[in-house]
Formats: sequence, C-alpha cells, structure tokens
Amino acid sequence: MHTRTLSKQLGYKGFAALCFSFLCMQASAQAPNPATPLSDVPPPPTITTPEEAAAPAVTIRKENGATHEEYRIHGKLYMVKVTPAQGPTYYLIDREGQGNFVRQSEVLPNMAVPQWVLLTW
Repeated sequence: MHTRTLSKQLGYKGFAALCFSFLCMQASAQAPNPATPLSDVPPPPTITTPEEAAAPAVTIRKENGATHEEYRIHGKLYMVKVTPAQGPTYYLIDREGQGNFVRQSEVLPNMAVPQWVLLTW
C-alpha cells in the first residue's frame, strides 16, 4: 500500500490554503481588544494661505518728530520708510538681506524686495 503525505495529496497550493485557513480561524477565535477612546485630542493646526504668509508686518514708530515704518517678513527687517517732520520721505532698504541698508528717495517698481524665505538655517 502506497501512502502519501497530506502535502503531496493536496499539492503545495492546497496545503498553503489549508494552513492559511487554519491561521485565520485561530485569529478570529481570539477576542479583539476593545478600542480605547483618546482622552486629549489636539486641535488641528491653523491653515494660512500663501498671501497671509507672505504679507509683511509693518511697525510704525515715532521718534523726534519723524515717523519710521518698519517692514518685516518672517521677523526680518528689510525696509524702513522714514517720514521726517520736515523734508521729503526716504527709504532705507536692505537689498541683500545682510543688514546693510541703502538710502533711496523712492521705492522703484522693479526693485527686488525679498517676498518669501526659501531656505533658512
């Protein structure tokens, strides 16, 4: 009498299917853990549009009769508009972002003022 093993009788695919179904039955027989609710869920982050993020912050100070309007983006000062009590208005502009301000009598429309930060470190 010729005896064959179970894996040879079913074939490898059939034997694999039998083992898989056995493992599935074992997993379903165990009671699942009840889900525990989260106690403190943090609020979602606030969403800012690119227009809001790129908008400069303006601080107005008055010294010795002159008005200084400081323009900052991400906390970095890039331009100061000075309106003296007597005389024409002028601008102090940091073109390279290094803290070196250059005096100009007017803001030119094609002037490159930093509008956003690409990389910081």
